[in-house]
Amino acid sequence: MKTKISTFYLLLTFTVITFTGCAKEEIQGPAGADGQNADVYYSEWFSPTAWSGTAGDWYFDASAPDLNQSVVENGVVLAYVWLSGDLYNSATVRPLPAYALGANWSFLVHQYGSIEFTCDMSTQPFNAGDKFRFIAIPGTSTALKTASIKYNTKSKLLNMPYSEASKLFNIKDSVQISK
Repeated sequence: MKTKISTFYLLLTFTVITFTGCAKEEIQGPAGADGQNADVYYSEWFSPTAWSGTAGDWYFDASAPDLNQSVVENGVVLAYVWLSGDLYNSATVRPLPAYALGANWSFLVHQYGSIEFTCDMSTQPFNAGDKFRFIAIPGTSTALKTASIKYNTKSKLLNMPYSEASKLFNIKDSVQISK
């Protein structure tokens, strides 16, 4: 009984923190990007031009003007990767963080307006066919509230399959991803 009550309060706390105290802000998308709907902003699929770092600690930064303080602190940032050498089929898009090709792939927002993608391969992970995308969901988003019903923990939400995120957040794919 005590476990059920604790779980209920944990879920209630998550819901209250996630969906209160947020003010709607107008956010400008990247120049030339068609990546926005009424509540959600997303990047185009892009490939890194170069990785920085050393063996086991590779990274590249991408400009992300939609990742402002309000979105980062009160909303949710999802990131996805498509790796051209992935063992699965050509339609495999993985939510980050993920383990693939013998390495851990992840992302972080180390400053507002920028996103950093990371990889712990022993050799530099440069493949021009690899594609990355992020989705910025403000805390006031109706779509985020809908998603939190099915994905009732932050961990589940961050691991939402790309196909479901695309449908739920009305994301259009402008690039055909294939091997």
